[in-house]
Amino acid sequence: MNELFEIKDKCVVITGGAGILCRQLAIELARNDAKVCIVDYDEFRANEVCKEIEAQGGFAIPVRADVTDKKQIEEAFNCAVATMGRVDVLINGTGGNKKEATTSEDTSFFDLPIDAIRSVIDLNLLSTILTSQVFGEQMTKQGSGVILNISSMNAFRPLTKIPAYSAAKAAVSNFTQWLAVHMCQNYSKEIRVNAIAPGFFLTKQNQFLLIDEKNKSLTMRGQQIIDHTPMGRFGEAEELIGTVMWLISDAAKFVTGIVVPVDGGFSAYSGI
Repeated sequence: MNELFEIKDKCVVITGGAGILCRQLAIELARNDAKVCIVDYDEFRANEVCKEIEAQGGFAIPVRADVTDKKQIEEAFNCAVATMGRVDVLINGTGGNKKEATTSEDTSFFDLPIDAIRSVIDLNLLSTILTSQVFGEQMTKQGSGVILNISSMNAFRPLTKIPAYSAAKAAVSNFTQWLAVHMCQNYSKEIRVNAIAPGFFLTKQNQFLLIDEKNKSLTMRGQQIIDHTPMGRFGEAEELIGTVMWLISDAAKFVTGIVVPVDGGFSAYSGI
């Protein structure tokens, strides 16, 4: 069984690798002997993640790139291959919402700025498509590889207030299925494409919606989420690692085109 889940020496590129969730993924994958390339717009934070991994005896390299820019993605790919020799796994972790694309008492849906909407869609969907083009093309040449996208609960059940993010993540799930079929039918049966859909994990992007900073308590929205999560809590970043290791290892060798919820039961609960 241990051999099935083995990821030793796998070369993994994680976009958005300096973010809260992907940072933890990078650390845990390196702890399990994968070689990790952290691609992030924030060069300082990417370096910090790599230093933490190296301090634990792991292998990691930081690469600065805006993954909504294909030229920068190509440069990041070249850097990753030059350092690691190849790329076995691409984790598309870049994503998030913007406060400006969120409805509120002060901002109606009809007044959401188009630039904010476009920015959220580009950050979540366009980045996933562009990185899959660049890294996926190389996987077709080597005949194998794994692409793992990060979808969201919003793809299953769109949440109030965040229309652009919900739409973008639903598109990521659909694109995951499309690309899985496309790769198998046109290039190689050994290229797999899947996604995970995290439930509710506290991050910088959603904290303002879930936590009242003044009294450090749950907002009404935060409490509603907890009430509709059978496990009764937010997820911890390290709780994604088991599902990720399964999907990128040979344990999931016959698994492609799926979106796996990691949500404490949120998607299974009707509220009754």
